Amino acid sequence: MDKKVAPIYHFVGIKGAGMSALALILHEKGYRVQGSDIEKYCFTQRELEKAGVPIYPFDEANIKEGMIVIAGNAYEDNHREIQEALKKGLRVVRYHRFIGEFIKNFTSIAVTGAHGKTSTTGLLAHIMSGIVPTSYLIGDGTGHGVANADYFAFEACEYRRHFLAYSPDYAIITNIDFDHPDYYKSLDDVLDAFQTFSSQVSKGLVVFGDDEQLRKLETKAPIYYYGTNENDDFRAINIERTTTGSEFDVTYKDEVIGHFELPAFGMHNVYNALGVIAISHLENIDLIKVATEMATFGGVKRRFSEKKVDDMIIVDDYAHHPAEIRATIDGARQKYPDKKVIGVFQPHTFTRTVALLDEFGEALDLADHVYLCDIFGSAREVQGDVKIEDLGEKITKGGQVISEDNVSPLLDYHDAVVIFMGAGDVQKFQQAYERLLGTTRKNSM
Repeated sequence: MDKKVAPIYHFVGIKGAGMSALALILHEKGYRVQGSDIEKYCFTQRELEKAGVPIYPFDEANIKEGMIVIAGNAYEDNHREIQEALKKGLRVVRYHRFIGEFIKNFTSIAVTGAHGKTSTTGLLAHIMSGIVPTSYLIGDGTGHGVANADYFAFEACEYRRHFLAYSPDYAIITNIDFDHPDYYKSLDDVLDAFQTFSSQVSKGLVVFGDDEQLRKLETKAPIYYYGTNENDDFRAINIERTTTGSEFDVTYKDEVIGHFELPAFGMHNVYNALGVIAISHLENIDLIKVATEMATFGGVKRRFSEKKVDDMIIVDDYAHHPAEIRATIDGARQKYPDKKVIGVFQPHTFTRTVALLDEFGEALDLADHVYLCDIFGSAREVQGDVKIEDLGEKITKGGQVISEDNVSPLLDYHDAVVIFMGAGDVQKFQQAYERLLGTTRKNSM
């Protein structure tokens, strides 16, 4: 791609997490970039606005001669802007197809799995970019393009088998679990997708050793397992979990290769760090420098993002699967062992809710008290055969349904941790609670 004659890249659905990150990468590499989307505010647009990337409401008039159109996967080919581009004979390329071509210019590291992709990609990007020239794309909408990057670290989503467009040099696979029941038929179907993806990796796979599905993968490229067990290649030993984070030693084939301190919480983050350390070791990146960079990791957006309001710790987290809920609550228990943990959960999509109803109930019961918000649908799924009350019946630690207009039950708690979890718009419940908390506590003084 010659920058001197490069056309404008127009992103249809530029506020999508991956789309906004890719737009930032191309912008930082010197290409002309613009995009369109719904007018409702999304947290992903903040970095685009700061970078000066134009964002327009959807309109056929946005499509001009000579553009290359990158289409977000949330929009079908019948979208009016895509239709206009096709009428004009413009090149229209899907997001994942574009990434599949783009990564061929680098030593590429894909991070995938049912859970933990974003946190792991964020840690990988933070560490590698602090040591070697690295471009990266993270699923929280963060993207960074370096002119002469050697490496490209990116999040690879398994939904609708989109990650099969990628043939990376390396892959970190955090786990295989049944999710996206609107597309995948079963856990075996998910495994089949990951098996195909894994066969496309050329240099090596770094995978979580405790996952029995991952142990079934068969590939030509070598597989390196990480975990805490003796049959793992990369092992964390001497683990200490405290209220400031976790520290541990790492062995590779029983030889200690380094000591690491991670300012993140929950055992899942130790595992994520092991995957990143493994990639670094395989690429002969100085592990002393890796340890230095790891100690400064500040996390990623909407993953245990916390603030203090009055005497309450308020956490915003993207957790929308039972495994993620368990991990988030585990992290809260580690950081705040003496505080009660209150879970506020908004299920995301009806198909996921009904498919995992029992598992959601068991995961949420790890909190001390639980409140529920109405199910958040999607453009593809506005209603379903399950109600939020059905989930409430599975929960023994509460399960009361609250609304944006009435979050007052949360005022019953003092000096506690309230975790707002979900992949929809659960932040509006958090914001309502913060407003009420600030007003009520101020008036009671």
